[in-house]
Amino acid sequence: MNLQHTPLHDLCREAGGRMVPFAGWDMPVQFSGLLQEHQAVRQQVGMFDISHMGVLRIEGTNPKDTLQALVPTDLNRIGPGEACYTVLLNETGGILDDLVIYDLGTNQQDSQSLLIVINAACSETDTIWLKQHLQPAGIALSNAKNNGVLLALQGPQATKVLERLSGESLASLPRFGHRQVQFDGLGAEDPSSVFVARTGYTGEDGFELLLEAEAGRALWLQLLAEGVIPCGLGSRDTLRLEAAMHLYGQDMDINTTPFEAGLGWLVHLEMPAPFMGRTALEQQAEQGPIRRLVGLKLSGRAIARHGYPLLHNNNKVGEITSGTWSPSLGEAIALGYLPTALARIGNEVEVEIRGKNHPATVVKRPFYRRPSLS
Repeated sequence: MNLQHTPLHDLCREAGGRMVPFAGWDMPVQFSGLLQEHQAVRQQVGMFDISHMGVLRIEGTNPKDTLQALVPTDLNRIGPGEACYTVLLNETGGILDDLVIYDLGTNQQDSQSLLIVINAACSETDTIWLKQHLQPAGIALSNAKNNGVLLALQGPQATKVLERLSGESLASLPRFGHRQVQFDGLGAEDPSSVFVARTGYTGEDGFELLLEAEAGRALWLQLLAEGVIPCGLGSRDTLRLEAAMHLYGQDMDINTTPFEAGLGWLVHLEMPAPFMGRTALEQQAEQGPIRRLVGLKLSGRAIARHGYPLLHNNNKVGEITSGTWSPSLGEAIALGYLPTALARIGNEVEVEIRGKNHPATVVKRPFYRRPSLS
């Protein structure tokens, strides 16, 4: 298999990254160790190379209106400098991918722009789907990453570190806010313009940064020199699961609707605009889904993994979608689908793990919530 390499691939290896195949890319699964990386993000700051993810730019006249037909979230709720999390849907309300849409505003040619970050495993299919529906309406779609770097800086110290390196104040940038920030010393004579968004996939405060390859390599080295811990896919997974953030292909897929996946808050049926899958979701909203994604805590030290059966009265009633040992909580946690009647908080079920049944309790999500910044 010919795996793709990000512009930070060699620097990740030099920093001790243990590489594994992931969505067609050779990516670091860990550096110093999963526990150390996890705690660095929870307590201080860590950084992730996420350059494998897709980044698309959509431009034209009223691109939101055209894109609105593909997502259930009211895109008019965000303006320039703002962003939203949403999902791409098919005709039956199935989830094709989850994504973040950033409103870049209007350029000097009066063309409006959006930036979309998509999952690496869905990059090709998402691009084809979007082109199919956007181009006939005169909306242009292009690759906004252009072999550049997408870097995530996450943790309670992320703001201070980034302010120190950029010389700009970022404390007032709101959650899901974004803007261009000028950085000196990133390999160019002139300051480098970096797209900085206060978004992330860890449950902590932090930023995601999009910049050119050489500038990204320079910033990675600067962050290392600042003592920022490089983190891999392993800690990224434990962090996002503690925060009950979905992983596409496990916790949701084309056979899952937003209501089933606990993402009903993304579906704005009150808006008058039509969108893909609206009829199916209206019907499901009226009748209620027959299954729901729930959070589970297990007794003992047994860890539930993707695909493990969920049992009630010795009958299989669902299965685990994601599971791990939570470093922050010191207990086993998981996500899984259960029939709606069994999905109430406090209900008890069992997980079959290597032929033995282990008790599990339905609990409120997220499992971990970061302390208030105030």
